[in-house]
Amino acid sequence: AIRLCLDRTEVFLTQLRAILRASAFGNIKIMVPMIVNVEELIKARQLLEEAKASLKAENLEYNPDIPFGIMIETPAAVLLSDKLAEEVDFFSIGSNDLIQYTTATDRMNETIQWLYDCCNISVLRSIKMVCDNAKKNGVQVGICGEDASNSMLVPIWVAMGVDELSMVPSRVGRVKYIINHIAKSELENMLEEILNENKIENVKRKLKLMEN
Repeated sequence: AIRLCLDRTEVFLTQLRAILRASAFGNIKIMVPMIVNVEELIKARQLLEEAKASLKAENLEYNPDIPFGIMIETPAAVLLSDKLAEEVDFFSIGSNDLIQYTTATDRMNETIQWLYDCCNISVLRSIKMVCDNAKKNGVQVGICGEDASNSMLVPIWVAMGVDELSMVPSRVGRVKYIINHIAKSELENMLEEILNENKIENVKRKLKLMEN
């Protein structure tokens, strides 16, 4: 991820130049994964500017205002999301990894797989924190991963103010239906109750009520 990119800057610059060149012909964004501190993000942005400068010197076309964002998939990024939001155009919350790292769970390990649960209150509070910090800074926020299209969770994503959900095409119709049949204002009180719960089973019970 970003660690390899910053260690092998010659490779990263080649990738950035290629993405920038493609941006002259279509709607392209740059998203950096596995950020855990502001320094990594600033260095990545500096290299992006270096790639832009090299293309400009060669009179090659690119989008100088290409959107630049990061994946939020580590607890470190969650806790720093207020500062990270000052440096980016968008967040994409990687729900699969965020759940895994927050709950210290290997989702491929059947022995402890039961701990891997997006309804863990710490995970939901983390996502709410990211959404709040994104809004304060005018940063768009999306969710990707399996739980982005989880029917039970879609209402709470709407209540939190998520702007975009990433999912497989087969889930789009169902999620659109859910969103079209809920009112965000009616969900906000329920959201506060859910985030103040102390047991996952209570969270799921309330989410089922929101789903229906």
